[in-house]
Amino acid sequence: MSSLRLDEIGRMVRTRREELGLSQARLARLSGLSRATINQLETGTIVDLGVTKLAQLLDLLGLSLRAEHEGSRSRGLQAISQTASVSYRRTLTPKLLATALASGEIPPMWLPHVSTMLDEAPAKFIVSAVEEAAHSQGVPAKVVWQHLLRWAHELKSPRAAWA
Repeated sequence: MSSLRLDEIGRMVRTRREELGLSQARLARLSGLSRATINQLETGTIVDLGVTKLAQLLDLLGLSLRAEHEGSRSRGLQAISQTASVSYRRTLTPKLLATALASGEIPPMWLPHVSTMLDEAPAKFIVSAVEEAAHSQGVPAKVVWQHLLRWAHELKSPRAAWA
């Protein structure tokens, strides 16, 4: 096994971030790091990044500490659908959520569910769900992120990741 240097990991982070349609600023908010840290990691100019922070960032992106893509991440839609539905009688299905994420349209009866999802779903599962929905619905991940951000602002989500 060859060891990876931090600059190589940074290039892999940038590639994966772009695959997911995330800006550096959005990835920073989702990961709890600064945009400058993300930028320095991606450009290979970072001097030091603690292993815990690096592992959390890689996990968020679906990369291992060895910086390998984990492959199929089919848990995201299911996980955030469950998170969104936990306090409600009706269940928001992964299929309905994928359609809404891709189209940007939320039927009014599902607004409380989506609001809960935006506020409470773990960031790792949101990232995974965006990738899944984009792939299954044939839209760019960047478009799905735009829909999520619009919803977060319209529903006034207090989550810092959507600021």
